Amino acid sequence: MRSLSDEIMEYAEALPEGSPLCPNDFLHLGSRPAIYQALSRLTRQDRIMRICQGVYVRTVETRFGRCGPRIGKVIEALSKLWGETIVYSAGSSANSLGLTTQVPMREVYFTSGPSRQLRFRALRVDLRHAPRWQLLGGNRPSGILIRALAFLHPDEVDEALDKVVPRLSDADTAELVAARAILPEWIAKPLGAFVNHG
Repeated sequence: MRSLSDEIMEYAEALPEGSPLCPNDFLHLGSRPAIYQALSRLTRQDRIMRICQGVYVRTVETRFGRCGPRIGKVIEALSKLWGETIVYSAGSSANSLGLTTQVPMREVYFTSGPSRQLRFRALRVDLRHAPRWQLLGGNRPSGILIRALAFLHPDEVDEALDKVVPRLSDADTAELVAARAILPEWIAKPLGAFVNHG
């Protein structure tokens, strides 16, 4: 007869990398205390890891041993689980577009939900509640540019637009223009001037 831990792992291994595992997913297999005990045992065995209260993920076997799943995969899955928009932070966005050489010291994402912290063993990932305008465009190029501009000094916005907007698709540019109504004036004004001039 298979153990509860084996049944949980069979379910976990059938899911894509980074999929969240929640105790409620397994209540059909046994009592709540038994589920928590099995999850605790699997955590000690390093087959899963607890990343925040009530959420676990399966560890991944590599040639270097077991390690956590890719953070981006977990973030994407949590966004769906919690029904939140979760996007790269302003600093990460600016760095990815080559608008700053500063590399963020911590892994930070912006979220439409409450601020919280995820733990991937020694690595901590901050989810910070952000205003709606910083979540526009999701992780599409238009959204990444909006958050990158938010990271920069207002005096740097024109130069950043010169560098990035010509590389955007027409759809991304249209998305930026549509977002102007709720962007801060120090971003919306130069964006409008750039688009109208271009």
